Amino acid sequence: MIRILQQDNRLIKIIFAVIITVACVTMVITLVPGIFDNTDSAGPNGTYATVRGPGVLGRFVGESVPIKETDVDQLAQRQLQQQHLPDFLMPYMTQRAGQVLVQRAILKREADNMKLQVSDEDLRNELRTGPFAQYLFPNGQYIGDDGYMNFVQSNFETSRSDFEAKVKSDMELTRLQALITGGVTVSDAAVREAYQVQGTKVKFDYAVISSDDLGKTINPSDAELQAFFKSNQARYATAVPETRKIEYVAFDASNLPGGKPQISDAEVQAYYNQHQDEYKVQDQVKVRHILIAVAQGADAKTDAAAKAKADDLLKQIKSGGNFADLAKKNSDDPGSKDQGGELGWLDRGKTVPEFDKTAFSLAPGQTSDVIKTQFGYHILQVEDKKTAHERPLAEVKPEIVPVLEQQKAGAAEQTFAAQLSADAKANGLDKAAAAKGLHVVTTDYIAKDGVVPGLSDGTALLAQAFSAAKGAAPAAVATGNGFAIFQVEDVKAAHAPDFATYKSHILDDFREQQLPQLLATQLNKLDDRAKVLNDLKKAAAEMNIPVKTSDFVSKDGQVPDLGAMSGPGAVAFSLAKGAISGPINAGRVGVVLTVLDKQEPTADDIAKNFDKTRAQLLGERQDEIFRVYMGSLMEKYEKGGAVRYSKQPSTPGSTPAGNNAPQL
Repeated sequence: MIRILQQDNRLIKIIFAVIITVACVTMVITLVPGIFDNTDSAGPNGTYATVRGPGVLGRFVGESVPIKETDVDQLAQRQLQQQHLPDFLMPYMTQRAGQVLVQRAILKREADNMKLQVSDEDLRNELRTGPFAQYLFPNGQYIGDDGYMNFVQSNFETSRSDFEAKVKSDMELTRLQALITGGVTVSDAAVREAYQVQGTKVKFDYAVISSDDLGKTINPSDAELQAFFKSNQARYATAVPETRKIEYVAFDASNLPGGKPQISDAEVQAYYNQHQDEYKVQDQVKVRHILIAVAQGADAKTDAAAKAKADDLLKQIKSGGNFADLAKKNSDDPGSKDQGGELGWLDRGKTVPEFDKTAFSLAPGQTSDVIKTQFGYHILQVEDKKTAHERPLAEVKPEIVPVLEQQKAGAAEQTFAAQLSADAKANGLDKAAAAKGLHVVTTDYIAKDGVVPGLSDGTALLAQAFSAAKGAAPAAVATGNGFAIFQVEDVKAAHAPDFATYKSHILDDFREQQLPQLLATQLNKLDDRAKVLNDLKKAAAEMNIPVKTSDFVSKDGQVPDLGAMSGPGAVAFSLAKGAISGPINAGRVGVVLTVLDKQEPTADDIAKNFDKTRAQLLGERQDEIFRVYMGSLMEKYEKGGAVRYSKQPSTPGSTPAGNNAPQL
């Protein structure tokens, strides 16, 4: 071996160098504890997670991609607002948002490995022809760099470079999805079968057992209720919430020493000088219009018909026709037609270029020729114009004075609150209030979500009072239209109620506990009797249960009480005419139904909807394939130690349902 190494053979030396390097790396991995643990104890620089290549080499080759906590929080907040969800779901939304961004990073890495990167030229083509084209290139004309920047900042609140990077990333992920799902097909038979189900409509009778009505039949004795109350002691241990008795003295601007603050002319002038930009008026035009809409991509015949209609309306206007009346009868702009086409005052640059240029080129009283924009054909009539100017002090003084009064009053109230609070701490709340001509109010015992008598908004006072200790020093808090100085006089801890005062609540709880079993029993009884009689209406009549009749409804329809027909009621589509369903538990109601009639799609119906159904079915299967692919990738990366979380999510690797790749 020594002689071999002593030979001047470059290839052999390279081989041994590689062997030694691998051995060293292996020793580091094996001997250094926790070097590649999947969960970090803390995220550096606010990092939620990092993504690198899976496996040993992935830890050394290529850059890791950080997922920032700020990006996760922003996405979670945006989704929370878009879906109108309560704030308490924020932790769940944060977890989902983090997983979406991790998945995007993984998909981006895979797309890069497959050489699917998007070039600058690809980006330019996408912006010119894709979904942003109507905003950035209306009628094929670029809106300019300033317009581009305004569009990005106003709609996405980001920089141009970040916006373009996001578009590139989305294009790359779209390419990846197309590559993964490109081989997915659906047969003609599958399309016909899908629409056979989708296009079928049913009409049925259905007997409805309501939990609300059923609950009224549950009437336990006092002994049963007391036994229930006793066996559920833990449930009722804090049923009566904590309450507190609070002392407070409140004041507003009218109670300030020296009265309401006065505003001098010098203060008004100083405010005006500091906020002159707010009083600059841009060029404005007051205009009304008539729109004859033309959809983008419409054929020449449709476009010509719209143009002819606009030309005819212009001819009527020039012949003395009333513009407002013609707008009400003919305009396709739903936001202005009922007002005779009135759009009000418009700033320069706020409408599409063709409209903007025409509106500001006309004098008051003038009517334009027919002009075309991306929305169709317009006729404009200018009613008035304002040139850019700065509003004088005399004009805006009535707007400035209330602002300054509020500012001075607010500052004075804060100062007075601090003085009163200090005096109350030193001499007691009663003496401090009396010295200022104020009086102390003592509430009854009040819960945290209660109402404080005498205050327009006692929310902040209650929040602070329920975090303060009994007898703690007086503290100041804002009340909506002033301040209050308060202290907690007494506290009643949360406790179990006595049976007599809480009996109605206990009865409600008892009924709710009994309802599921009773509903199931009654539902099964109805179903059995209907099938014995082979008549749902007779069975329902015997049990005094109402029967309703649906309209013809498809699988994407809704039926009162039963809800969406894609849910439990979907069984109706699998039944033959005249058949009676089994028990259907739809939550707060139980239903048994019998099919009265069934309308299945004809061959012509299937043919008319064939392409649409194929596209829908193909999209669903492509989404399914891509979700499987995404799930496999997540498993591969996480098992390979390629995803490192600062705080491990509770369900790592889960793939949120949805279309396409994870979207922002």
